[in-house]
Amino acid sequence: MAVFALVTDALAQETITIGVTTTGVPFTFVDTVTQQPTGAMVDLAKAIAHDNALKAQFEIMAFPALIPALKSGKIDLISAGMFVKDERKKIVNFSTPVYAFGETMFVAANDPLNYKIGDLKGEVVGAQIGSTFAHSLQGLGIFRQVKLYDSIADIMRDVKLGRIKAGFGDQPIVAYQLSQNSALGVRMVEDYQPIDRGQVSLAVAKDNPELSKRLEASIAKFKENGELAKIFARYGL
Repeated sequence: MAVFALVTDALAQETITIGVTTTGVPFTFVDTVTQQPTGAMVDLAKAIAHDNALKAQFEIMAFPALIPALKSGKIDLISAGMFVKDERKKIVNFSTPVYAFGETMFVAANDPLNYKIGDLKGEVVGAQIGSTFAHSLQGLGIFRQVKLYDSIADIMRDVKLGRIKAGFGDQPIVAYQLSQNSALGVRMVEDYQPIDRGQVSLAVAKDNPELSKRLEASIAKFKENGELAKIFARYGL
């Protein structure tokens, strides 16, 4: 259970438990040297905790498990590359947006064509479970299958091996991974126009308004003093 309780008297507690993923580079990932969570959203969560005199404790989990963990009280805060969506707003309270981006398309590195969405009619494509654009891709109704994966790395593997025609992932995450590893065997499609653009926010349980208030105050402060921009700039965002 999270030490940071869901009522106002919990503000006296010393620890806030934050849910992150390992597959959201450069937003959230594990440092291969320290084996600790790192990334723009991790740094932001640490800064928010420090601003509120709290100790940040991170819980690593799969992206689809973040909201259930928040609802159950296992974690107090989600700080990942999560878009604000109407269906999610019914379940959690989102902070003021801290970043915005859309998805990108990637294909095998030896595939020279820069596809449009319509060019992939009848093909099998991949997207990450729980991503906003996975639902949008399925809704287009043009693909033979939109195969769902646990991570972007898994999608890249199947694109490289020719198991699926193309993959879709968060643009900054895909771009960062490709910049760090030229052997992934995929490339981003040039001039791709995303079908989903979203705003990234942190999320708090609906029955924890006091934490939401503290969160908003810290984000406003970091926007004003330039700290928010500095945090994202560290990761090329």
